[in-house]
Amino acid sequence: MNNSIWFFDNIDVFQILCPHKFTEYKKDHSFNYFKKGDYIYFEDDIANKVFLVNSGKIKVGYITEDGDEITTAILSKGQIFGEKAILGQEKRNEFAQALDNEVSTCVVSLDIIHDLLRQNTEFSISIYKFIGYRFKKLERRLQIMLFKDAKTRLLEFLKELADDYGFKNAVSGDTVIKHPFTQKDIASLIGLSRPILNILINELQDEKVLTFERKQIILYKN
Repeated sequence: MNNSIWFFDNIDVFQILCPHKFTEYKKDHSFNYFKKGDYIYFEDDIANKVFLVNSGKIKVGYITEDGDEITTAILSKGQIFGEKAILGQEKRNEFAQALDNEVSTCVVSLDIIHDLLRQNTEFSISIYKFIGYRFKKLERRLQIMLFKDAKTRLLEFLKELADDYGFKNAVSGDTVIKHPFTQKDIASLIGLSRPILNILINELQDEKVLTFERKQIILYKN
């Protein structure tokens, strides 16, 4: 998979979708700005817009009946969220929250989305491919969360990262993963504490399974 999930069949969906690219939509287009901890929307809010991350990082998740917070995605520049509105969702079943102090989002109304879907067949195909891919990722994430063993959770998540952000080193055959996540992000996505994650990373490094750096992980060929 391309490192930017916005690219399908060489079509840059972000460039097509962001309305400020189009004169006829400029007057209705706006960017919203948030600080760390601010919510873009809550569960049960009306779902009448779609958002693109213009800068910073966004956390998407939900609260269980027991009051536990489950993080389903952490998104960065160029990625879409709130996309279930395109499929007819009337109220949000998740929240979206800013993770950085300088977060901005491109806000796209459903009317504009529907116009673009009608006008651009390539865009229409690409956006529905993306939504299908997002659902598959969510299903996979929930499967990972079912593993009781924390080490298995981490290893399964790293396989997912390799699919999205990884490439093979032509010489060594190792998998190099250049990703946008912090350790805190990863811990949140697989339901672990930072200290437990650090212990697991150190164990896996000692076992020569991987090397974990700030923005790069190397999974060694067995």
